[in-house]
Order: sequence, then C-alpha cells, then structure tokens
Amino acid sequence: MNKIKIAVIGLGYVGLPLARLFSTKYPVVGFDINAKRVNELKQGNDVTLEVENHILKSSLKVVNSIENGLFCTDSLEEIANCNYYIITVPTPVDKNNRPVLTPLIKASETVGKVLKKEDIVIYESTVYPGATEDDCIPILEKISGLKYNVDFFAGYSPERINPGDKKHTVEKILKVTSGSTKEVGKKVDELYKSVITAGTHLAPTIKVAEAAKVIENSQRDINIAFVNELAKIFNLMDINTQDVLEAAGTKWNFLPFKPGLVGGHCIGVDPYYLAQKAQEYGYHPEIILAGRRVNDGMGKYVASEVAKLMIKESIEVKDANVLVLGITFKENCPDVRNTKAVDVVNELLDFGTNVTVFDPCANPEEVKREYGLDSQNKVPVQKFDAIVLAVAHKEFVSLDLNKLKKEKAVVYDVKNFLPAQLIDKAL
Repeated sequence: MNKIKIAVIGLGYVGLPLARLFSTKYPVVGFDINAKRVNELKQGNDVTLEVENHILKSSLKVVNSIENGLFCTDSLEEIANCNYYIITVPTPVDKNNRPVLTPLIKASETVGKVLKKEDIVIYESTVYPGATEDDCIPILEKISGLKYNVDFFAGYSPERINPGDKKHTVEKILKVTSGSTKEVGKKVDELYKSVITAGTHLAPTIKVAEAAKVIENSQRDINIAFVNELAKIFNLMDINTQDVLEAAGTKWNFLPFKPGLVGGHCIGVDPYYLAQKAQEYGYHPEIILAGRRVNDGMGKYVASEVAKLMIKESIEVKDANVLVLGITFKENCPDVRNTKAVDVVNELLDFGTNVTVFDPCANPEEVKREYGLDSQNKVPVQKFDAIVLAVAHKEFVSLDLNKLKKEKAVVYDVKNFLPAQLIDKAL
C-alpha cells in the first residue's frame, strides 16, 4: 500500500479529536457535510470545545497534501486519494427509541463513491453487533462496485471519547480494534497503536468489537439505574443517598456510581441498539430495558420532588418562577443532544411554573432549535421561588444563590454538587 493517508468522515465530538491526533503522524483529510462546521474549523475554532483552538490551529494545513497535518473540507473530491476511511458519525435513536442508521448509511454512501482497491474503511460509530458487515458493507459494495474482502476491506474500532473530559483524551484511552480479515485486523491495530499511547486491544472479529462497545455503556446505564432506584427508596426513608454511597464506598469492590439524569448520545442511546438486536433474535432483554425505563423517568421524578418540596414550604407551584441550572447532557460540555435536563424543564412547565434556564456552556440557538426552549448564558437578574441544579458545570461553584433566591425559596440539587448548607434537598 502507498503511504497512509487518512480521511475522517464526521468532524464532531469524536471525529475532530481523532483527526487531530492522527494528523500528528499522517496526512489527514477531515470531511463533514456541514459547511459551517468546516469553515469554523478552518479558522481554528472548535465550538464543541473538544480540541483547544491553539492546538487545532497548529494542526491545520491550508491545502490538501501528502504532508502530515489536518485539512478540513466538505468536498468529496478532497478525500478521493485517501486509503484509510474512518467513519465517526452519530448513531441516534428515534422518538420510539429505535436505532437510526441514516447518518451511518449516508456516510457509507459517501465513502463508496471514492472507494478504491486495497482501501480500508474503519467504523467508529456505536452500533449493534453485525451492523458494520450487514448494513454498511453492502452499501460500500453497491456504490463502489468493488467486492468486500477481495477489493477493499473493513475494520471497526469503537470510539471511547468522553465529551468534556480533558484528562481522558483520545490518545489516553485504550482502543479496541478489529478487521475484516486477520491481516487487516493487524493493519488497523498498528494504525491506532501508532498514535494511542494507552495501547490497543485487537478483537478477533468486527462483531466482537461491536458487541464490546455496546455493552460498555449498557453496563453503566444499568448501574446508574440501580443507584437512581436507591435514591428514590432512600428519599422515602429520609436518608441522604450520598451519605449512603460514601459509606458503602469504603469497601474495596463497591462500584462508585452516582444517581442522576442519564442522557447524551452514548449511555442513554446504546442500550436500545443492543435491545433492538436482541429482540430480532427473539430475546426480550428485561434488565437492559428496565434500566432504561428507570433512567428515562428520572426527569419526571426530579420535577415532582421539586414540586413537593415547594408545597412543603408553602410556595405556590402554579406561576412560580423556577431557575434550572444547566441544560447540557453532562457537566462542562456544550453538547445538548439527548439531554435529560430537558425532561425536568418540561415537567416543571407542565406544573404551570415559569422556568428560566441558565447554562453558561450551551448554545441558546441550539437549545431553541432542538427543544423549542429558551436558555441564557448569563446569570439571571431576577429572584426565584425554586432553583434546580440539573448539571454540575464548574461555573456554578461560584454562583451566589442568595442573590437568586426569594426570601422563601427552595434549592434542589440533582448532582449533590452544591455545598450542603445551600440546598434543601438532593437526589
């Protein structure tokens, strides 16, 4: 094979950090269909905050060449001379929690148009076991006219990016790799091993690698559902859940999961991919779906707890002014995809309250577009009957809640993040 030249398809939370990392050793073309996103990146600006702007700028090339570095484009022609294609597009679910493979299919069609003999296509998107070879490879074959494992080859190396985490960056997270043949598996593994300092694990097949990824987040989802259920039980008993978890955590093998809202494009989605495939095989996955039901219902539970707390303090719920701190799916991250903080807001609105959303990380335009909700980046100037911390952004540590509370007001902390003396109740 000629000198390695990599195309990364999809420049979001997963694709951009990966493309930037590979560009330190190889010529990389980052491709995205979003022209606005591409133009921002060309200016050295990453609105996802996953790659610091000065690092991004130092990686960028002005022209597509064989020299190491990153060239960003929305032009199909610019990826035609690559020989490794890495697909890092989202794999969401629809309103009925059924897998949506449309982005993956579209990306496969895009790569199929430029696929050549000896090229290797690597998928990183989280899918159910079999999706790469059953759903994506046939599209590559149809569009390109080439034959799988004869003319071109495939690999799967599931992403393990943790959005907003500046400690566990892509090169510091061990990477699972796989290939469509034993020889290709070794090539894919060597490619990732050349930039991933944490090392790699070569899985025996693509299906094994797919299954490994989808159970990682399913396991976390089930464990969080367990502590969410514990929180509900202990709240009824008037026992502080955090105190219980700290006490139990003194045992060496106790798993340190915390209750909360489980959203985002991984933990809140991936279990449905595994469940869907299991049901196709005639098996109903009871534990996986039970965990999802518990976690999907936490927004409604939190809103109900806030309303109860207000009633106990003789605060009229209807027409009350409520401040919700945080609307992103996790702390210190601008990503609002599949955020469960929205469930809290919508339930509070159903109670007839007036909700103000304050999130210093979220883009108000994106929140409005995705959920039809107004949010603001600056600290509100009014006072509120209730304050609900939904997301533990670091900016909230220094927030003066006394300036935001009416004389008779309640504070509910979903994350057990605020100082104990400032809150009336926590999840």
